[in-house]
Amino acid sequence: MSKLLLALFCTLLAPAAHAAGDALAGRQAFAKCASCHQVSIPRSGFGPHLHALIGRPAAAATDFRYSAAMRNSGLVWTEDALRSFLKAPDTVVPGTSMRFRGIGSEREIDDLLAYLRTLR
Repeated sequence: MSKLLLALFCTLLAPAAHAAGDALAGRQAFAKCASCHQVSIPRSGFGPHLHALIGRPAAAATDFRYSAAMRNSGLVWTEDALRSFLKAPDTVVPGTSMRFRGIGSEREIDDLLAYLRTLR
């Protein structure tokens, strides 16, 4: 089974409901993301902007040149997809140009997702 299929399978088996998270703590945790990503439009960082990310198809920001792997991933950034990607980016999208090992803390991911939900 490919790594992508395994990651998607694990995502489907994950509990549907996750802790709500703390948006303030998520904003603070976002500091490690802010070296490449911004939450505002237009983008002025190294990576794509993350404004209104939840529910957006992957590789949809028009002001960023995505890797072929991300463009062809077919992902939509649901909270479950983001949770999996934040844990192991290279497993979810093999060949992604995002150079980040992932976040091991479920709590930190909950907090980041709570913060991203505020960016509408």
